[in-house]
Amino acid sequence: MPVPIVIDCDPGHDDALAIMLAAADPAVDLLAITTVAGNQTLEKTTLNARRVCGIAGITDVPVAAGCARPLLQPPGVAADVHGASGLDGPRFAEPTVDVVPEHAVDLLHRILRDHPEPVTLVPTAPLTNIALLLTRHPESAARIREIVLMGGSTDRGNRTPAAEFNIHADPEAADIVFGSGVPVTMCGLNVTHQALATPDVLARFTGLGTELGDVCAELLAFYGSAYHRLWGMPHPPLHDPVAVARVIDPDLVRCVDANVAVELHGRYTRGATVVDLHGYLDRPVNARVAVALDAARFWDRMVDAVRTLGARGR
Repeated sequence: MPVPIVIDCDPGHDDALAIMLAAADPAVDLLAITTVAGNQTLEKTTLNARRVCGIAGITDVPVAAGCARPLLQPPGVAADVHGASGLDGPRFAEPTVDVVPEHAVDLLHRILRDHPEPVTLVPTAPLTNIALLLTRHPESAARIREIVLMGGSTDRGNRTPAAEFNIHADPEAADIVFGSGVPVTMCGLNVTHQALATPDVLARFTGLGTELGDVCAELLAFYGSAYHRLWGMPHPPLHDPVAVARVIDPDLVRCVDANVAVELHGRYTRGATVVDLHGYLDRPVNARVAVALDAARFWDRMVDAVRTLGARGR
């Protein structure tokens, strides 16, 4: 049976492909898409989720807008990576998919309450919506099968020297999630940097001969230019779909058990994930931490998903 999931996202180029992977792969059942401020403002990330659903023919999955700012700190965006729209590159038609008249946290609560089995949450964005769900509706925790998130790192950051963007954007929310007692899997930069969108990958998308395949290649080309400009990387890492891939096939993403703490007060390290891989601090395990990716099989699943969705649109 497919695993029921909800993606909580802030599209974002890599979020866009994560949505496509979740919508097309038969191993998961995408129940909803919720949005949050992160890579861009809530208005723009929600519009981008609608754009992705429109171009990919995802018409039967509700989209709900959530929190417009972090729990405590001022909001910030990643326009330097994702552009002014949050999804720069291709030209999108007016979206045909609308949002439901329900706050994302309320929709999450209702899905968890009413679904016949526990649901996996896949946040690929700042964790504001998920933290608010857990604090406002603590009974929901028992209905969450697990939280498989993209965020953090066992190594360095990409927003500050120590902190990855999603965690840095709302450290208090991340601290709530890692301390919730819900099973958490963290897919951080150390593993997502193994999912590199090389020219061969882009050629596989254009080789599909569909509008959607071309859009994916355009998205990755813009995204790659930002990574080259900002970090000197020849190929961009596709972060967010790695979390979806972990749910689809756990063997794609190897994990180890560890304690993960979120730094809230460090002058230079706020938002860092302190991953105790060797048990130095003698703190209880509270997460599975991704350390290795089967990149070849990951890209096969990703391209197959875009092929499936693109064929529907012909």
